[in-house]
Amino acid sequence: MSDSKLAGQFFDAAIGLLERVRDEEAGSIAAAGAAIADTVAAGGRLFAFGAGHSSLAAQDVVYRAGGLALMNLLAVPGTVGVDVMPATLGSALERVDGLASAVLDSSPARAGDLLVIISLSGRNALPVEMAQNARALGLTVVGVTSVAYATGTKSRHVSGGFLRDHCDIVLDSKIAIGDAELRTEGVEAPFAPASTVVTSALMQAMMATAAEELVARGIEPPLLRSGNVDGGHEWNGRVMREYGDRVFYRH
Repeated sequence: MSDSKLAGQFFDAAIGLLERVRDEEAGSIAAAGAAIADTVAAGGRLFAFGAGHSSLAAQDVVYRAGGLALMNLLAVPGTVGVDVMPATLGSALERVDGLASAVLDSSPARAGDLLVIISLSGRNALPVEMAQNARALGLTVVGVTSVAYATGTKSRHVSGGFLRDHCDIVLDSKIAIGDAELRTEGVEAPFAPASTVVTSALMQAMMATAAEELVARGIEPPLLRSGNVDGGHEWNGRVMREYGDRVFYRH
């Protein structure tokens, strides 16, 4: 336990949420992992999208040691993080109608591919339209979101729907509305968000399940190794040569 009372409380809250998603979302994690394995086995491509801080969990599964080499980031300019200036512009872009369709139309995504869309609230136009348009194009859509927002807030999309309403598979992060786990005397606002911890864990659980599924089908999972271990670059070079037509972050 940390010497800080609040630090310990945050760890407890995060662990509690991780245990909940492990137990309560096991079926959805298995379904998502199987869908990823299906896509890999069928020659499809994998994409992940998230806006703002939700982009962190998407980036966490792209081009990293121990990750599937085929996972590509579907980036929407201005929404990938807080590097855009002003940072508030990213939040505004999430509410712009039509942006998702423009991004998908200019992306390499096509029918038979799979797209993971991460949005904590799932209420803004960008993730909702991304899911709608991706499914219309024939992609399998996996949504990672907090279902609580769909019951406790209003959609900002013209349809009145949320991300969860337009996905083939939904994983609920269990994050409470407001994404802040702690309150204490002397601090007016709740603080210590846990969504990145939990959502990243859900993403990695999906990847692990997909690897397990591929092995069960007699297919070697196209995983990357660390470039900081002996033989890592050679291993990754082989994977890239074999699957280069499905990897877009190298171009």
